[in-house]
Amino acid sequence: MALVDLTKQLAKEALLSATQDPKPAPAPAAPAPENVGAIIMGQVHSMQKSLKEDEELVVWFSNSHETLRVMEIFLPSPKLAVLSGHDPDHNLTRVISPVEALQLVLKVMKVAAGSKPLRVGLVMPKAKDSNAG
Repeated sequence: MALVDLTKQLAKEALLSATQDPKPAPAPAAPAPENVGAIIMGQVHSMQKSLKEDEELVVWFSNSHETLRVMEIFLPSPKLAVLSGHDPDHNLTRVISPVEALQLVLKVMKVAAGSKPLRVGLVMPKAKDSNAG
């Protein structure tokens, strides 16, 4: 007798589930936002990595007020870049900018004979130690 009751219960549940509206499928997860700063650093790194011994990568930043030969790119956060270098008068200059607003010009140039090629420093923030208290 218990088998009959179990069969009736399963049939009833199957019938109820077939007549109910289907549950909506879960929404797809939103894509992770792009880390534009890391992409910029990756592009500079890949160009610099492929240089020959007599070449250097010259990186320029320019806006309506300043032109800067960039010698170091520092990302203190994924959304902020600090560019360090020298202006045309050889003054040490820094530009602090949201990475989305950066427009850099990168050129591979030959180094003058007897000169050592310069390299652009790429500095990412240090990973936070999860064990630190």
